[in-house]
Amino acid sequence: MPVGLIYALGAYLSWGLVVPVHFRLLDAVSPWAIVAHRIAWSSLFVALLILGLRLASPGRGRARFVLHKRHGFLVLSAVIIAFNWSLYLWAVQHGQMLEASLGYFINPLVSVALGALVLGERLRPLQVGAVSLAGVGVGLAVLAAGTLPWVALTLAVTFAAYALIRKLVPIDPVLGFCAETFVLLPAALLYLGLGPDAAAPDPRQWALLVLTGVTTSVPLIWFAAAAARLKLSTLGLLQYLAPTCLLGLSVLVYGEALPPARILVFALIWIGLALYAFDAVRPGRAAVPAPRALAPKPGDCPG
Repeated sequence: MPVGLIYALGAYLSWGLVVPVHFRLLDAVSPWAIVAHRIAWSSLFVALLILGLRLASPGRGRARFVLHKRHGFLVLSAVIIAFNWSLYLWAVQHGQMLEASLGYFINPLVSVALGALVLGERLRPLQVGAVSLAGVGVGLAVLAAGTLPWVALTLAVTFAAYALIRKLVPIDPVLGFCAETFVLLPAALLYLGLGPDAAAPDPRQWALLVLTGVTTSVPLIWFAAAAARLKLSTLGLLQYLAPTCLLGLSVLVYGEALPPARILVFALIWIGLALYAFDAVRPGRAAVPAPRALAPKPGDCPG
């Protein structure tokens, strides 16, 4: 199995199974406080991770990191992913989980569109059919919602934009996440110190908030590694795994009802995904190699 596919599966399965359960346990904490804690503890986690990589390979840690003009886009990607996470948590805690899940179903189609328009990625006939089926499923989901789902559309567009930036910026996944996290760290610490949620949480909440540094950092690092190795269109369609896992979790674990219309939506999306996957693994379909010329070694840290 290609390495990029393994990274993508790890990221999307984490977002579909591990992260929702984790945040469900933090319902009593405001979404802004959760995001601030996530940034703070992720900063510590990624710093320790880079230190561990340097200790494991001392020679690689001495290499000098060379800034490139595109690295400035990491500031934009940091702001975009922070906004995406904040909106997702707000939707969950304000009874708009349907719109949130719909957003992550629409997102792959936005990624496919950006891959074609910005990166010039071409879809073969079978892939066009796969995307069309998925698009019909998403269209039915929008009709079932009854109104313009602005939360869903915002979630879809912001995460697709984040994926595009991480695809375009030539940087090691760990270093890219390190840069994004430290860009957001001052604002997060300011909020935790002076914001309305400055009061210390109870011991159970404290432990869960500390754990966000790992459960949200690792999938983003895996996602960036997958983005460097896979076509954006492939990465986008694989994202259907996360909301599908979320559906299974909601129905099987939390006892939420599954309307018949939603079953049809999932059936169309999964048929499309199966067709796309079949076309991707056919003989002669080479994986997109990870960028090498400008990518720093894992032991280096932005300077």
